[in-house]
Amino acid sequence: MMGDATSINEMLEKLLEHKIVAILRGIEDDTADGAAEALIEGGIRLMEVTMNTAGATTIIERWRTKYGNAASIGAGTVLDVDYAKRAIDAGAQFLISPNLDEEVIAYGQERGVAVWPGVMTPTEIVRALKAGAGAVKLFPMGTLGIGYLKEIRGPLDTVPIMATGGVDLSNIRDYFAAGADAVGMGGKLISLDWVKEGKLDLVTERARHFTEAVRDL
Repeated sequence: MMGDATSINEMLEKLLEHKIVAILRGIEDDTADGAAEALIEGGIRLMEVTMNTAGATTIIERWRTKYGNAASIGAGTVLDVDYAKRAIDAGAQFLISPNLDEEVIAYGQERGVAVWPGVMTPTEIVRALKAGAGAVKLFPMGTLGIGYLKEIRGPLDTVPIMATGGVDLSNIRDYFAAGADAVGMGGKLISLDWVKEGKLDLVTERARHFTEAVRDL
């Protein structure tokens, strides 16, 4: 039985509206809530906790309860169905991976949860779409470069693409000009050092710079 397609579509709409997914990798449980609150205050509305973060499912579950009205909470680095099951059971509203696993996409559809798989080549992009992905994560953009995104946008002009890797404040608008619909951002958006040091006002300020940069796109 297929899950709730409406919630999958609504999550895609949120991705396209807010344009930035904050990637929390290696965040520590005791500082995670402060980081989430600082990002939300800065305008971030989609946050993923990577599954290779210690205690990821605990953080996801807690964030859904505490911040579910303010932001959508997802899981990253969802490499296979086992990770997907654990993430969804914890309450993840979307799943993102660095790889393309059709089984994960199918499982997400069964459970009514959006899956945005990692792809690099045109072949992988089309495979992801055929498997039912509503959007794809183009990765690693820091290495591929904006020129690569421009080139694949010629033939693949309708697929929603979240470009991940290499995005900073000086080039974020270039990513969108090249054809990105959204971006995934980790360390360039949120400094875990700032979080550990309690400099949450700096986290909020930086988040606001990024959300303002994409607001009128």
